[in-house]
Amino acid sequence: MILNGTIFVTFGIYLVPFNKSEISIMQLTMTGEYALRAMLYICSKSKGTIFQISDISSTNDIPENFLRKIIPQLNKSGILQSQRGVGGGISLMKSAEIITPLDIIESVEGEIGLNKCLISPDFCSNKKCCPVHVLWADAQQKLKEMLAAKTLAQLADENKIKYRSINSH
Repeated sequence: MILNGTIFVTFGIYLVPFNKSEISIMQLTMTGEYALRAMLYICSKSKGTIFQISDISSTNDIPENFLRKIIPQLNKSGILQSQRGVGGGISLMKSAEIITPLDIIESVEGEIGLNKCLISPDFCSNKKCCPVHVLWADAQQKLKEMLAAKTLAQLADENKIKYRSINSH
């Protein structure tokens, strides 16, 4: 992707500005990374499957204690549902065909904002005349569009194809 003359490459969920002299990363936290990995795993399985957090954790190399803090946030946002007791676990509440990476990331990280002035209108008094505000607003919009462009069902299907081709060699 090219944004205002800068080449950006995607690496996982990271958006990396590629510049010959310098490379820097705008990085989401591990919370977003783990939530997205767990959700892709859940969405890759049959509908109606009930999952144990310990299984998701061990299969996806996610610290179980960390995942136990993420799951309630996904429950609260209506993406997952939890059932306690014998035969309980977690399952999808929404269809994987409508959940996007943006939904997952914003459920656990909060609204994506590349700059404080884009999240809090009262933070910056210069936004009407600030040339940097427009740059950040455009970059943030493009990032959100990219994260909303595919559903978890599409990504899970793409990953199944990749795994099959890797394992068939």
